[in-house]
Amino acid sequence: MKLLSYLHAGREGWGVVVGDGVAALADRTGHATLADFIGSPDFARRDALVAGLAADLPLAGLHHLPVIPRAEKIVCAVRNYMDHHQEVIAAGMQRELSEEPPIFLRVWRSQVGHGQPVVLPRVSNTLDWEGELAVIIGKTGRDIPIERAYEHVAGYSIYNDVSVREWQFHAKQIASGKNFEGTGPFGPWMVTSDEIAPGRALRLATRLNGETVQDSHTGHMIFGIPKLIAYASTIFTLVPGDVIATGTPAGVGWSRKPQRFMKAGDVVEVEIEGIGTLRNPVVAQA
Repeated sequence: MKLLSYLHAGREGWGVVVGDGVAALADRTGHATLADFIGSPDFARRDALVAGLAADLPLAGLHHLPVIPRAEKIVCAVRNYMDHHQEVIAAGMQRELSEEPPIFLRVWRSQVGHGQPVVLPRVSNTLDWEGELAVIIGKTGRDIPIERAYEHVAGYSIYNDVSVREWQFHAKQIASGKNFEGTGPFGPWMVTSDEIAPGRALRLATRLNGETVQDSHTGHMIFGIPKLIAYASTIFTLVPGDVIATGTPAGVGWSRKPQRFMKAGDVVEVEIEGIGTLRNPVVAQA
């Protein structure tokens, strides 16, 4: 099942993909947001709730919002693919492998939906792509054991953890380069966890103007999804709608020789097997 958030006629909504359209579910279920729904008992009987529904809106031209528009926490893993770790070292940054997952937090206002513009800030020309698998939490938990981690997963989506590189390197903490508004594409929808087997390696590819710039699979993660969930939940309580962006593979623009960055007029796409394609144009900040 594919669930998404959208804006229609000035009103936020969410629904289920039905063919080439969307069946609206906020009013039908009484849950105002997708996060509310996946945290409710109704989520477990979602198949029955949507059975036989027809589309209310076409997918074509739909204004997508980030899958979870206002997540309480967006937890992002850093250097979580071995090939990316190696390219960072090759680019001149001496980094040892961490014993625990390095993470930082994004704010929800930095996000944009599928099809919406990624914004190149006026203060930078080093806007970089980072295609990632996103995990959406569906069950509240603290100190979650690794062996129980998948029980807390509602579904999976696609994240482009776009980086403003020189701002990222202003200090040892990288969050300043990861939280510019309009730099966190998230979508186009959430595929529920019953459709993707736990631990399945999913091919991930990022394309810039049709050219493949990243091509890997999630089996190359250094810290897998269960470890990321267990680690994050040791720090804070994970709640329904929280998002974990699991890190990016090799192929980012910063590590290339010569370096390559996104510019206004570009189109960036991230495709993940079993989920779909997240596509966004790039525009200059007004």
